[in-house]
Amino acid sequence: MKHTPDLSAAAWRKSSYSAGGDNNCVEVSDDHPGIVPVRDSKRPDGSRVLVFAATSWTSFLASIKN
Repeated sequence: MKHTPDLSAAAWRKSSYSAGGDNNCVEVSDDHPGIVPVRDSKRPDGSRVLVFAATSWTSFLASIKN
């Protein structure tokens, strides 16, 4: 059984590429060892958070940068 982390006190940040928009942004939360929580800024209640392994997130970012 997988454990869902408690993200109720998580600090979320938007991409620097979001141009300050309030909607249509992907937000991530830092400081969670081994995982990277990701959510849609239109759902700040956290009802749709995706949690990725940190290594997978790093690989994803490297791929889109190339």
